[in-house]
Amino acid sequence: MTAITIQELAERVGEEYVSEWVEVTQEMINRFADATDDHQFIHVNPELAKMTPFGGTIAHGFLTLSLFTLLIGKTDQPSIQGLKMGLNYGGNKVRFLTPVRSGKRVRGRFKTTSVTERRPGQWEQVIEYTLEIEAEAKPALVAEWVVLLFV
Repeated sequence: MTAITIQELAERVGEEYVSEWVEVTQEMINRFADATDDHQFIHVNPELAKMTPFGGTIAHGFLTLSLFTLLIGKTDQPSIQGLKMGLNYGGNKVRFLTPVRSGKRVRGRFKTTSVTERRPGQWEQVIEYTLEIEAEAKPALVAEWVVLLFV
């Protein structure tokens, strides 16, 4: 993997990185339900979920948002030289557009829209995150996510 400086990252605003495909399994959905105590039937009960317009269980919206970290790690985005840590700072915009059915494959599309030095050694990176569903016309979600980088 290539390593670049934080200044080089700032010069690469607009570059896009696409992850590998990852399957969203029922086991993954069930573990997320356990972790968040959100056991709504549309997520964890395949028999009842079959009777909904979704035709089966779907992933939690927050599960699909949380795939950001997993999926960005499955891109060829370069690492940052001297990075001490990165922290999720929050989202400026998050929209859940299409449910992700259990068993579907998803991938992340990431584009840095800005990199700004907030103070010496602390940078703010804004990333446009689109979660695509294999063989679906509309994405599962679009988000503008903010990360703090400490170098």
